[in-house]
Amino acid sequence: MAALFDYDENREAASAAKVRALEALLIKKGVLGSDSVDAVLSHFETVAGPFNGARIVARAWLDSAYKRRLLDDTPKAIAELNFPGMNGAEGEHMKAVANSESVHNLVICTLCSCYPWPVLGLPPYWYKDPVFRSRGVREPRAVLREFGVPISADKEVKVWDSSAQIRWFVIPERPAHSEHLNEAQLAALVTPEAMMGVALVPSPSAA
Repeated sequence: MAALFDYDENREAASAAKVRALEALLIKKGVLGSDSVDAVLSHFETVAGPFNGARIVARAWLDSAYKRRLLDDTPKAIAELNFPGMNGAEGEHMKAVANSESVHNLVICTLCSCYPWPVLGLPPYWYKDPVFRSRGVREPRAVLREFGVPISADKEVKVWDSSAQIRWFVIPERPAHSEHLNEAQLAALVTPEAMMGVALVPSPSAA
């Protein structure tokens, strides 16, 4: 985690305790069933998550025609892969952008935490933090550097603001020395952070 997003080590534990207390109260009042939360968690562990995004990226790396279709009409290209769980607002309005030798893309949400759940899963804690949201707009190069992604002065940085209308994700650059890998092996290298633009995909020799 980048230094600018460091929190008190007890912060997430305290938040989790609040969530558990709220869950217990809602179950007691009959608003939620006792298995409702488990069903939601199971959905994001098995149906909608970054494993979908990783497969999309790997396919785009291997198939340049598919990559063009993905950039031109992201939902339509994703539909070719027949993933379940792509319905709903989080999946209907997705848009992919691609990193290259001359451009690096960073995804934020200045208003709240809009995020392409079907391909990236649930947003991480820091993505929702006002510090990340504001600094990502004002000084994206500094933010990326603090995440361990220094961007050279001759490379353009584009910042994409996710919203209820469009939820962005990044096709990172294919790592060096990965020519021998198949689609599943390539997908295993791709992280949610790389598809948000705050990380690079390591080469297999460095993975």
